[in-house]
Amino acid sequence: MAAPPQSTAAQGSSLGKRRLGVPALVFMIIAASAPLTVVGGGVTSNFAVTGVLGIPLSFIVLGIILLVFAVGYTAMSQHVQNAGAFYAYVSRGLGKAAGVGAAWVALISYNAMQIGIYGMFGFALADFLATDFGLSIPWWVCALCGWAIVGILGVNKVDFSAKVLGIVVALEFLVVIVYDVLALREAPEGISAQSLEPASLFTAGVGAALAFSIAAFMGFESGAIYGEEVKDPQTTARRATLIAISIIGAFYAFSAWSMTIGEGASAVVENSADGPGMVFGFLATHTPSWFVTMGNLLFVTSLLAALIAFHNVVSRYFFSLGREGVLPEALAKTNPRTHAPMMGSLTQSALALVVLLVFAIAGAGADVMFPVFTLFTWLTNTGAFGLVMLMALTSFAVIGYFRRESHGLSTWTTTIAPLLSGVSLVVLFGAIVMNFDVLIGLEEASALAWILPAVVLVPGLAGVAWAVRLKTLKPAVYAQVGRGGEPPEAQPEPHLDEEPERMKR
Repeated sequence: MAAPPQSTAAQGSSLGKRRLGVPALVFMIIAASAPLTVVGGGVTSNFAVTGVLGIPLSFIVLGIILLVFAVGYTAMSQHVQNAGAFYAYVSRGLGKAAGVGAAWVALISYNAMQIGIYGMFGFALADFLATDFGLSIPWWVCALCGWAIVGILGVNKVDFSAKVLGIVVALEFLVVIVYDVLALREAPEGISAQSLEPASLFTAGVGAALAFSIAAFMGFESGAIYGEEVKDPQTTARRATLIAISIIGAFYAFSAWSMTIGEGASAVVENSADGPGMVFGFLATHTPSWFVTMGNLLFVTSLLAALIAFHNVVSRYFFSLGREGVLPEALAKTNPRTHAPMMGSLTQSALALVVLLVFAIAGAGADVMFPVFTLFTWLTNTGAFGLVMLMALTSFAVIGYFRRESHGLSTWTTTIAPLLSGVSLVVLFGAIVMNFDVLIGLEEASALAWILPAVVLVPGLAGVAWAVRLKTLKPAVYAQVGRGGEPPEAQPEPHLDEEPERMKR
């Protein structure tokens, strides 16, 4: 049977080819995790909220889990290059209906992560301008300034974004390294490995601690999303992903450990209640004022870097789904000059603008921390909820894919590693569900504890239903699901979507 024709969108648009090498992709992955923001805000919040001393060890544990996950994930990326990575992998491993459901979950989750960060960005920039320049500017005006910058970069060449992110990430690392060195030199209670001992992590609060720490890794999986734009599809994304996970896990573990040394193991949990103020207050005591000012500015730019990184991911998901006809084909239109996913980028910007305006109106006259306690906390944790679920699904999808197409790879790569990571991620997802009220800052029972997860789960179920409908109404479109515009015959289908040959006879 002849292959169904590609959509007009698929024929008339493409992403930029061979622009990204390993270093550029590593910077883009790490930028999504915003190193200075994680150390200054994420790690301190984790200590303060959970009361667990073993936060440094949590990064090591999660780093190992994600490296095991990356074994099968990056192996599959060598054979399936698609800008909608999770969507494509689940489609090819667990079936097209599951893939479309995963795509809608990914869109909601990545948008939630990206838009939520605007809350912290707006607050941080407004606070920086007020503190250092005496300017009183509403958080939402500052957020809109960031929104404009992200929107402009989003329709530009992806390697230009990578260069901007590379500079920002390098400076962030510099500030954190200076903090780490000074903390180790201060050591009021001496150098100790207490926070790295298993007994310090595996206590009553371990679930919440791991749920907090996993957010620091969000974005590492985006390496495969650039599979169509890297210089070598067979090696670039794989190497960049493994390098990024190793750097993120080791760097955050070391920095969190240094924090326990700099404050003292007996005081770090209590002192962390000051959040980023603890880190920058420490720097103010031990470094020149200009360095502290630079650190505060880089805290703002680290958030901007994360906004750019997640924006690029969302725009490519829109592109992928539009190219295959699962969403309107107009979303697959690219900038003819830069080959950036123009319509996907503009769509993400429009969604972000609407949400920002809603929260700006809702927060009129509210406490100065409103965008942090609501927009940032609610949406970023909702995004992490969805992305961890997708990683668990992808682990099992890798097993399904390689059961049909082993490509001569080892059992460790195709079965054992994905199974281990899948089970571990399911346990981690359970920890997030159990502690979701803590993650979004609820002090008492609230409907938000189930409304926000439903915002992720309901679209996933709707996506499955939409795929079933596509199979009946638009079989040619359904045949393209998860294939990046390739003809269906180019790659075999999952058994879940095929009628056994013997039944056809």
